[in-house]
Amino acid sequence: MSAVRLACVVCKCAQFEVLETSKSYLGPYSCSWRVRIAFALKGVEYDQVPVNLIKDGGQQLTEQYKTRNPMQQVPAVEVDGVTLSQSLAVIQYIDETRPGPRLLPADPKKRAQVRMISDLIASGIQPLQNLYVIQKIGAEKVQWAQHFIDRGFQALESILKQTSGKYCVGDEISMADICLVPQVYNAERFKVDVGQYPTIKRLNQTLLEIEAFKVSHPSCQPDTPAELRT
Repeated sequence: MSAVRLACVVCKCAQFEVLETSKSYLGPYSCSWRVRIAFALKGVEYDQVPVNLIKDGGQQLTEQYKTRNPMQQVPAVEVDGVTLSQSLAVIQYIDETRPGPRLLPADPKKRAQVRMISDLIASGIQPLQNLYVIQKIGAEKVQWAQHFIDRGFQALESILKQTSGKYCVGDEISMADICLVPQVYNAERFKVDVGQYPTIKRLNQTLLEIEAFKVSHPSCQPDTPAELRT
């Protein structure tokens, strides 16, 4: 299979090229983290090339980057001759084209539940507390983020009480779990009391013990500052 490139600047690699935002200035980015988790679960090798959202006015805003991702966001993946720029699209493509454990269940009902949970997080929670939005809010940015994360987590907790087993949907890791862990991390960064949501808290704690979630964690990436490494 041809090489894949995630998030945008170019660096040769075994199977993938990964470009994501530099955590030196801005902290972790859940969309890129989702893709790293999926790569780890599927056993995909890749290189990371940081794209700093602050330096030089935002490296994602350059014309060079825009040719790869017209939305000028991270991550972006070049794989098999195409460029994919949305994390859920990337995860599903990798799941369908690479060997390893399934990230979407074979059962149609469970697969729909996985997509429902993933979309709730990726479309209903995360965009309302991402960097672009928060920069527009000003002094009330923490309260803004807390409000929308809590609102989303109330719905998510209710759903997960019905769908979860060991993981978000039954007893197999799926794309829903890949979306959950980075969002809980974001919630904790904004001082949301995750203890209010016992199902979310339990699932997150379980998933953080899995190697794929550990190695993809923002605290142990190549561009993580030394003082933030674990």
